Amino acid sequence: MDRTATFEAHRPRLTRLAYRMLGSVAEAEDAVQDAWLRWSGAGEDIADPEGWLVRATSRLCIDRLRAAKVRREAYRGPWLPEPLIEELTADPVERAEDVSIAFLLALERLSPLERAVFLLHDVFDEDYASVAETLGRSEAAVRQLASRARSHVKDTRPRFSVSQEEVSRLAMAFMAAASNGDVAALNELLAEDAVMITDGGGKRKASLRPLIGREDVLRLLQGLAWREAEPYAALELKPVRINGYFGVILVREDGPATVAFEPGPDGKLKGIYMVRNPDKLGHLPA
Repeated sequence: MDRTATFEAHRPRLTRLAYRMLGSVAEAEDAVQDAWLRWSGAGEDIADPEGWLVRATSRLCIDRLRAAKVRREAYRGPWLPEPLIEELTADPVERAEDVSIAFLLALERLSPLERAVFLLHDVFDEDYASVAETLGRSEAAVRQLASRARSHVKDTRPRFSVSQEEVSRLAMAFMAAASNGDVAALNELLAEDAVMITDGGGKRKASLRPLIGREDVLRLLQGLAWREAEPYAALELKPVRINGYFGVILVREDGPATVAFEPGPDGKLKGIYMVRNPDKLGHLPA
């Protein structure tokens, strides 16, 4: 068995699993690299390489989640996953509903074990017996963990009924209205239950709480317009796909940011997710 070729054949699946577990491109790559080190050092003849690698990666991710618990609890302001960037012109690598920001935020409410069970069974189609073996739990316990996880993430995997062209139009209209402080236009673009989350990680300016509802979002944007001449103006603006959503990379004088736009069923914007934490933006395309 060519260990390197076998590992590389499974690397994309392992990376997809690790990203969903950890919500970080960099941490996912580190976890997969750790799995490679274990794989390359394993002395035994492995009958099921894929199962072995999935088990190793899952356990490494659970360990990382447990170790990061204190750090996550002390995080300054709202936490968003590290943005998963794809070119708009490229075919999507991931199913949008399985990497959407709303879905990953719902996974954050799960324990590490619940998250692993849900992802392995419901997203990656592993049977309960395989999941139980991976996690060292009984099949009955795994079924219970899966049921609990589903109740937390119910209805958070969006169904994209709005065309990308329409979402692009809404997003660019939002950017223009926010930059100009056009409250009337923003009011028309935002759904009544719109949510806006900005993640600065305590390192760049961002709201320290999620903004819930159209009026709450508008108050923040009005406040920014009063304090800054052009709060959403950018030196450069590049449309991209961010976690399955239409989004933009902004380059401003104080550094880059990403903004992802989630459409609602009413043809308005339901979610706006901005990442400004520089620790989460090191992988942005040049």
